[in-house]
Amino acid sequence: MNKRARGWLIVLLVVIVIGGWWTVRSKQAGVYRPAAYRPTIGTPTFFFHGFGSSAHAEQYMTDGAKKARVTKTVIRATVGLDGHVKLCGKIPVGTKKPIIQVQYTNNRNGNFKQDGQWAANVITAVQNRYRFEKMNLVGHSMGNMDIMYYLAANATNPRMPELSKQVDIAGHFNGFDDNMTLQKNRRPENMDRGYRPLLRLRTTYPTTARVLNIYGDHGGQTDGTVPNKSSLSLKYLVAQRAKSYREVKMTGKQAQHSRLHHNAKVNKVMIKFLWNK
Repeated sequence: MNKRARGWLIVLLVVIVIGGWWTVRSKQAGVYRPAAYRPTIGTPTFFFHGFGSSAHAEQYMTDGAKKARVTKTVIRATVGLDGHVKLCGKIPVGTKKPIIQVQYTNNRNGNFKQDGQWAANVITAVQNRYRFEKMNLVGHSMGNMDIMYYLAANATNPRMPELSKQVDIAGHFNGFDDNMTLQKNRRPENMDRGYRPLLRLRTTYPTTARVLNIYGDHGGQTDGTVPNKSSLSLKYLVAQRAKSYREVKMTGKQAQHSRLHHNAKVNKVMIKFLWNK
């Protein structure tokens, strides 16, 4: 073998080694996207339940989407105590608007950072199996913190899907203090410990995303659990970067915290926002 052939062989071996190393590193880092990456489904919508709740709380909303003929495909992603995700159900290739109901086995975990990582695990599990480029995220109560902490850690991660739309229902972004004060731009004067780590989103929140913030006034500017001011503090975190930001207040008996995910008016507004149905 002459020197020139030997040189080309060495170059080829180096390329193969680097390529293999990059493939392994990409898989470990998150979603693996080879050069020939092709989406197999459209834009999925993930539903995250609240503290002490379950995917059952998402059923009324997802049933509403099916009745509105948004989709026929609803699967479930269950997060185990170790963070491992098990998918139940199948999404046919070419499905445009599938829905994923998320179920946390440890549904009383107050570690927001871990909750956000579990949300990332769910999205990655679905992405690795079906492949998609954009997604919608819907949260009720604690589910909103799952989403927000996921975004705080992954908003600029190019390996994660692009956020298209986010729906927040009964969010307690700045805790539960009835006496909190908000400035005109909705910045809390006294920030809850769970709120402070989310401030990074003021400079990293996806500019591709449209946000719908739904909150309930059951009387006394609270939904009976979460003060309206806490829900409204979301604006300070995302509005200056989001593609659009909208707030909708629900009133009456069905505006109570645990009834907002079983509220026909909430469904109507949410379905219109997400899927224009």
